[in-house]
Amino acid sequence: VIAGVATGAIAQGALVADALGLPFVYVRSSAKDHGMKNLVEGYLEEGKKVVVVEDLISTGGSSLKAVAALREEKQANVLGMVAIFSYNFNHARKAFEDANVELTTLSNYDTLIEVAHEVGYVKESDIEVLKQWRYSPSTWGKNE
Repeated sequence: VIAGVATGAIAQGALVADALGLPFVYVRSSAKDHGMKNLVEGYLEEGKKVVVVEDLISTGGSSLKAVAALREEKQANVLGMVAIFSYNFNHARKAFEDANVELTTLSNYDTLIEVAHEVGYVKESDIEVLKQWRYSPSTWGKNE
């Protein structure tokens, strides 16, 4: 089963599921206030193998919340998560490791900087500043 994380990865997840001929579900960030109050929308049998699709990984919080919902609500066997892009923040990598979720991305912040430099969008002198931001975005520039 392919599961998209709402709302950013519903379209991508649905496309992947269709291309692979697999069932699709999506995971809400919070339960609906009415109806069945589901976190997981769509038919998912308990114990099924699931790959989660996400658009962007920053802290990993919402992504891992979706994994937890699949595991808890549906007893899903989450095989891993695929995403389009990750900032590769250290705390996000640790959170995925702690949650025992393998993460695979199409691209990441380091590759973005590398390609931006190769095409001349980023100067060599800017690379170190950009890397410093990635290692501590919440405190970057506050001591200057």
